[in-house]
Amino acid sequence: MGVRRRTILQAGALLTGAAMLSGCERGISMLSKRLGGGVPERLALADSESIDPTFHLLSRAGFGPAPGDIEYVRTTGHAAWIDEQLDYEKIDDGLCNLRARRFESLYLKPGDCYDYKKEILRKDMVRHTVLRAVYSKRQLFEVMVDFWRDHLNINLEKGDCIYLKPADDMQVVRKHALGKFRDLIRQSCLSPAMLVYLDGKENRREKMSDAPNENYARELLELHTLGVDGGYTQKDVFEASRCLTGWRLRDSWGKGTVYFDKPLHDDGEKVVLGTVIPAGGGETDVEQLLDIVCAHPSTARHIASKLVRRFVADDPPRGLVEAVAGHFTSTGGDIRATIRMILNSPDFAGSRGNKMKRPFGFVVSALRATGADTHVHDELAEYLSRMGQTPFQHPTPDGYPEEDLPWMGTLLWRWNFAFALAGEKIPGTSVALSPIYQAFSPQNEDIAPTLIFAYLAGRRPDPVELAALEKFADGDDAGKGGQGLASVFAFVMASPAFQIY
Repeated sequence: MGVRRRTILQAGALLTGAAMLSGCERGISMLSKRLGGGVPERLALADSESIDPTFHLLSRAGFGPAPGDIEYVRTTGHAAWIDEQLDYEKIDDGLCNLRARRFESLYLKPGDCYDYKKEILRKDMVRHTVLRAVYSKRQLFEVMVDFWRDHLNINLEKGDCIYLKPADDMQVVRKHALGKFRDLIRQSCLSPAMLVYLDGKENRREKMSDAPNENYARELLELHTLGVDGGYTQKDVFEASRCLTGWRLRDSWGKGTVYFDKPLHDDGEKVVLGTVIPAGGGETDVEQLLDIVCAHPSTARHIASKLVRRFVADDPPRGLVEAVAGHFTSTGGDIRATIRMILNSPDFAGSRGNKMKRPFGFVVSALRATGADTHVHDELAEYLSRMGQTPFQHPTPDGYPEEDLPWMGTLLWRWNFAFALAGEKIPGTSVALSPIYQAFSPQNEDIAPTLIFAYLAGRRPDPVELAALEKFADGDDAGKGGQGLASVFAFVMASPAFQIY
């Protein structure tokens, strides 16, 4: 349900008073709870051997269910919920904005960020990213932001990227995450941050003997559009790089803004993927280049394959990839229409329990499942660093990997995080385990570990899981008091049942 403007205004005094007495963050937490951000009185549990379909939808098309989400989607219906999420602009995200809109550096023009220290910008971006993923009602939108952030990866630590990436995240990734693919790639191509990260601003050709810088052109073809097996050649990379010459960044007045320096542009005829780009095109060469690569059949297959890998399986079904690629092409690269097709497909419905959460998804889903109240202080962000997936820190242009193998070396940190979170040992982060348990459990003093398992895993435990769960609960004396409740929550979150989704 949305948060009415009048309700927020009426509660403004509460926020102001609480902020004066206990700090802004505590005031925001109090206001969020008052405006409906708490745990519902009743929660439903999955009662099947396989992952509940609604639980599956929320885990793939979002970052996992928060308290009350299962009930809402069951009432709304899967197809209607998908449509609602795709029309994300109409979803009231007021409660999320209370926490996430406080980082003013992320809403500035690129040049204005130079007034901030790098450490402040770095922390603001990480905190904003985690808070949006945890608290946004626009869950599918946040998943797609995460997807494109990897697809168009920019590492903050190269050159001036840390000053330019905040605007890139807002004006490229977030603005076009569910729009048209051609628009997304166009904005990324001439983004100040991308021009620095892949050396586009160094791509110049004053005379024919000058060799153009091919870094961005290569990644445009290999990663952003056609894919490594997309059928392009080294000659295509060279010709594409010629199309991209002459784009520069101002370094004094208007610092960080992009302009076209015609004398540095190779204005001769080019041939990219068999298509002639006539001489004399000047700054329009980039538009013709993007028209060619974005409309190429290999691009449709590459994007379809990556999207199906994210939503369905690490080894994407070939038939679905081909169908999605065709739909992508027929809709002119409409990202919303493409996602709708994937999420409504039988392959998606049948893909329950075949993917492993990446560290970011694991941390966010745990925070959501436990009804966490957090403002993402350094101690929480450090767990992402230890697990190897701090946002904006992947060093190479390919982005963080989707498959599970690269993440196997940091599983101990997942266990540590689960127990620290449930035990409220992470400064600035608290959880609502007792209200959650009371909302789905019989009213008695004993803790039923199987109910906690069903809540967190979306299914009943199998015999092996049940035996391990009961042994752990008995050994920890989990039936006596709050510490036992926290231990069982932590044990399940650290288990494969929570991490495989």
